[in-house]
Parts: sequence; C-alpha cells; structure tokens
Amino acid sequence: MLNVLDHPLAAHIITHLRDKTTKPATFRTLAYQISMLLAIEATANVETSAKEIETPLERMTGRELAHETLVVVPILRAGLGMVQPFSDLFPDVSVGYIGLERDHATAVARSYYCKLPPLSNRHVFLVDPMLATGGSAVQALTIVKEQGAKNPTLVCIVAAPEGVAEVEKHHPGTPIHTAALDRQLNDRKYILPGLGDFGDRLYGT
Repeated sequence: MLNVLDHPLAAHIITHLRDKTTKPATFRTLAYQISMLLAIEATANVETSAKEIETPLERMTGRELAHETLVVVPILRAGLGMVQPFSDLFPDVSVGYIGLERDHATAVARSYYCKLPPLSNRHVFLVDPMLATGGSAVQALTIVKEQGAKNPTLVCIVAAPEGVAEVEKHHPGTPIHTAALDRQLNDRKYILPGLGDFGDRLYGT
C-alpha cells in the first residue's frame, strides 16, 4: 500500500527541502507545496455526489465532494506544517491533533496530547513529514483506530524502509503516501539521505 509521489515538481521540491542551505521561510513554502501535491494524491478516492447545475448554456449533472467526510490529524509538532494544504483544498475538513515526542536517546515516542473529532465513517489522514522508525506512526494509527477510524491513511514527505516495514507489521494494509522513499536509518535513527530534523528546519529552532 506504499505510494511514492512520482512527479517532476515533487522531485524539484524534495531536492530543495533536502538542501541544508535552504532557509526556514523557503523551507516552509516548499513544505506547503509538497504537502499540497501529497494531499491531492492521497484524496483521489474520496466520495463525490451528483449535483444538478445550470451552465451558461444548458443543464447538466456534475459531481461535488461529499460534505464533512475528511479528517486530517497532524502528529505534533512537525505535522502541523502539512495541515494547511488539506484545509485549503477541503474547507469542510475537520482537524484533530496527536502529540508524540521522540526521545532522542531512545528514539521511542511518548504521547503528551490527543484531541480528535469524531472519526467513524470518515476518511482519516494522519500527517507527519518523516516516517523514520515508524514508532510514532504506529502509535498514532493505534489511537485513531481506537477512536473509530476504519482505514486511516498515512501521509508523509520522506519515509525510510524501516518505518514502512514497522507500519506494515503492526497495521498491515495501511495506505502510505510519501514524496520520497529514502535509503535507510543511521545509528541515531535519522533518515538517510533525509533532510534533517523537519520541525527544527520548519520553525527555525
């Protein structure tokens, strides 16, 4: 269920996100752009309904998005940088929040916040820029499923094979959309070649 974004613009954006000389302001713009492409790709199968309209020339039946069917859940804090494209594309989207913080010594994530809207019978998109060890994604998927999500989708910008395997191990069949599948994790559990700490680069910390 792994879907890697294959588009020239995506390749261009990822290259500049990876570049260590990219300034935070530019990094935020690029993060928005790549998240927009991922949001479009990840929502390709959302429901639409028929709508009768009048064009300037004749009456016709068009299609429109079904209302209030989408929920986007960023994994804090870096996931916040991926929310805006979803809300720009889908004004009726609901937003939940899951706070998971990785211990840099153990690489194990701890939960410190969770606030979710109703998830039953809705398309749930978990967004987190980096799928590294997969620990945070597995925890977040478990949380949203316990709250009623049936088949949540994971959307990330860069993924490591180890993270993908961990998600598949604990939540088999989970759709994963990413802009890049990188080589591996290093001994500090950072993605290689990666792009560093996404949150720090996004917020200039």
